[in-house]
Amino acid sequence: MLRTSTGDAPIDLSAPRRAPPGAGRPRSDDDDRAGLRRAGGAAKPGSAEVRVPKVGGDKSRGRLTLTNALEADAERIRSVAAFRRRVQRMSGNRGSNEPKEKLSREVVVPETITIQELANRMSERAVDVIRFLMKQGQMLKITDVVDADTAQLIAEDMGHTVRRVAEADVEEGLFNLPDDDGALSPRPAVVTIMGHVDHGKTSLLDAVRRTNVVSGEAGGITQHIGAYQVSTPSGARVTFIDTPGHAAFTQMRARGAKVTDIVVLVVAANDSVMPQTIEAINHAKAAKVPLIVAINKIDLPDARPERVKTDLIQHEIQVESLGGDVLEVELSAKTRLNIDKLLESIALQAELLNLTANPDRPAEGTVIEAKLDRGRGPVATVLVQRGTLRPGDIVVAGSEWGRVRALLGDTGATLKEAPPSMPVEVLGFNGTPEAGDRVAVVESEARAREITDYRVRQKRDIAAARGTSGAGRSLVDMMRDLKVSAGRKEFPLLVKGDVQGSVEAIVGALDKLGNDEVRSRVLLSGVGGINESDVTLAQASGAVVIGFNVRANKEAREAAERAGVEIRYYNIIYDLVDDVKAAMSGLLAPTRRETMLGTATMLEIFNITKVGKIAGCRVAEGTIERGQHVRLIRDNTVIHEGKLSTLKRFKDDVKEVQVGQECGMSFENYQDIRAGDVVECYRIEEIKRTL
Repeated sequence: MLRTSTGDAPIDLSAPRRAPPGAGRPRSDDDDRAGLRRAGGAAKPGSAEVRVPKVGGDKSRGRLTLTNALEADAERIRSVAAFRRRVQRMSGNRGSNEPKEKLSREVVVPETITIQELANRMSERAVDVIRFLMKQGQMLKITDVVDADTAQLIAEDMGHTVRRVAEADVEEGLFNLPDDDGALSPRPAVVTIMGHVDHGKTSLLDAVRRTNVVSGEAGGITQHIGAYQVSTPSGARVTFIDTPGHAAFTQMRARGAKVTDIVVLVVAANDSVMPQTIEAINHAKAAKVPLIVAINKIDLPDARPERVKTDLIQHEIQVESLGGDVLEVELSAKTRLNIDKLLESIALQAELLNLTANPDRPAEGTVIEAKLDRGRGPVATVLVQRGTLRPGDIVVAGSEWGRVRALLGDTGATLKEAPPSMPVEVLGFNGTPEAGDRVAVVESEARAREITDYRVRQKRDIAAARGTSGAGRSLVDMMRDLKVSAGRKEFPLLVKGDVQGSVEAIVGALDKLGNDEVRSRVLLSGVGGINESDVTLAQASGAVVIGFNVRANKEAREAAERAGVEIRYYNIIYDLVDDVKAAMSGLLAPTRRETMLGTATMLEIFNITKVGKIAGCRVAEGTIERGQHVRLIRDNTVIHEGKLSTLKRFKDDVKEVQVGQECGMSFENYQDIRAGDVVECYRIEEIKRTL
């Protein structure tokens, strides 16, 4: 007998030990497997109940064995872990009913962003963003692009703060870097010649340059913007920019005024101030550059320079001879009278402006004009404003870049470098830049690609945002637009030109044509010759191809002949606009005008077999003509309108019956006539309408 140290009852070691069930026979593999199955069944995963000893029994239960699990005096209770799992399983992932606190985030908003990306940055549902836009009257999809202002409005309305960023950081340091005063040196003045069409701008420039550019212009008018550099009698160099005077070339004149230092306003002494003269004055005022008035054609017998000076006062231009501060020169470009005086005035004005630039830095400039040359590729006329441009430089202009292959002067000579205020033709761009783009030299091709990729992406995103903003309109707006455009005819066109500025001017002039019934629609506009793809597009859309100073290649001509596509060539913008205007006028419905011929009174009705009713009438006023329109009036009420089918005088058919004579008449498809009815005879004339 053994007594435990805890004071419990003694344990008799000699007493026979109770054997467990099945202890008297040897165990087999089947018994082991059966035991494992029973144990596995008792501890099956997912079962919430196990056999444990009774509560209040032996607290030091120890390990759970097969024997303890199968004892009959044990009861099943749920463990704490099982209870927690059951509660979690029943409640699922549902949170509490209390609303969660809304988090305010700082949302980074670029220039354009999709609705999905904006919702992700705010940690909001995209459907909530779309619902907000619907309340604002915009119907947008989750993939549509919105601009930064709209995105900021959405984010702030949802309780977030906004930080605006711009991808334009890649352009930092590209333009307008300050120069040290010690590095500045004098540069030639840039003078823009502006004025009304046919006032002698190009002739004046020819007189200065001693050339004859005007003889090569189609129709005797300038339709391109040109840049030239000449030497004055004093030895100074001056850069001249010649702008067209036609009304369609407004943007060309605006570009010339932006890059200039001095504006020379040419006014014909026999024509005085005209619409484009006023426009040139406004461009000069907007650019805040000094003005010199050149009164041209004073050699003509009907020249009146004093009238020009007084007319300019109405537009706040007061010349020196009338007590103002604007220089004026009376000259004649044809006889070269006072040309030297004009150059002296330009030199005086340039000296007062103290024009300087740093030539020892990467070049900057502006694209004056751009074209696509078949042999040389894209060619851009660039006015260098700062720095010096050299062959081999990597340049960026708008969304195009390239390495300068050659620099050509205004005379066609190859140049080794282009200092400030020098206009040059630049060869080497990978595409035709747009007129007015700023040009800059960058240090590597990687930087050039980065800048141009950003600009291409920006242009595409802005266009997409503009398109979606137009599409995201209210139902009332869409119904109104459909009602306005219902029945409107379109005149599709495809425009190709020699230079970017001419194409721009043509498209602008064509957009102004039309009214509520018909309008022009330019499907495609570009620089270069007409190719086969242009003809294919015109064939698919039923458009007319217009070539301005360009021609179609052989494949395009053959394709146009097969498809029946019309190609029209022009070299004068007057003729182009007039022809398109006349063609669009043909789509207008003609105006119908009614001309009264005469009246007649029915005296008696005769019913003739196989013929019908014939009215015996007397002509009361004017004449009655066969085949014209008639109106039957009974008791001052019009009861029928139609045509006069038969007109007889006695037994003979006649074309007309004069006043006071009697005749017989019948009407087309109408027999309800009575004595006493009045017949009005009238002619309907269709008048062709014009825009």
